[in-house]
Amino acid sequence: MTSRRLTPGRALSYLALAGYVVLLGFPLVWLLSTSFKTPRELASLSPSLLPEEFSLTNFRAAIEQQDLLRAGANSLIVAGCTTVLVVLVSVPASYALARFRSRLRGVAMGWILVSQVFPIILIVVPLFLILKQFGLIDSLAGLVLVDLVWSLPFALWMLQGYVAKIPAELEEAAATDGASRLRTLTRIVFPLLLPGIAATSMFAFVLSWNEFFFALVLIQDPQLNTLPLALARFVGQEGQVQLGPLAAGSLLSMIPSLVFFALMQRRLTSGLLAGAVKG
Repeated sequence: MTSRRLTPGRALSYLALAGYVVLLGFPLVWLLSTSFKTPRELASLSPSLLPEEFSLTNFRAAIEQQDLLRAGANSLIVAGCTTVLVVLVSVPASYALARFRSRLRGVAMGWILVSQVFPIILIVVPLFLILKQFGLIDSLAGLVLVDLVWSLPFALWMLQGYVAKIPAELEEAAATDGASRLRTLTRIVFPLLLPGIAATSMFAFVLSWNEFFFALVLIQDPQLNTLPLALARFVGQEGQVQLGPLAAGSLLSMIPSLVFFALMQRRLTSGLLAGAVKG
């Protein structure tokens, strides 16, 4: 029977975990509280943690002032298309990186690692010039391509690790039984790779959903604003922040990400269980 005695080491672990949870949870509590406060409470010099009376004024202001629904639709298009493209490109590419041993693989892996240390400002100018040549400045398609370029290296790095953990003996056994390469990939490798694809999808979606800098540089048409751009406009040019609408808008912008996380979390769990049974 496992001993549950509270040792100093275990107590320190619980304390560190509790501190981490509080650190992560406090901004969310503050966001919730601020979004429901009235303008009078927000202007108070001695603000309380919880609102004295709940008001939806900030939510109405957030939706009406910056057209958050249109901005949310634009963000959904960009993040959804980026996620699909990242998965379509990274699955076969990561399989090649993990399975085919060659000098090119070492160069590719080194380049992927090096690309992660580039400051984002360095790649904006060349990407801007390339997109301008193709007439993709100030378009959602151009933003999707930029997000794809920015997400793909880390997605490849993540997914090739999942492919490497799938035993190559399974593919050899399938080949011995006469299965073609395509059948082996679709019936054996792909189902076992579902947890990795789910994790990669979540990473690509969240990165694109929260992306601000590329959108700020590439998008000028207000009709094409994404959510981060729309939320940034609650900060005036003189630094005056519309705190209530900003908090309410930020809270609303979290909903699609949470829904996507919930959907992919189920796929992640079912994929892990399927992999465990088949293993």
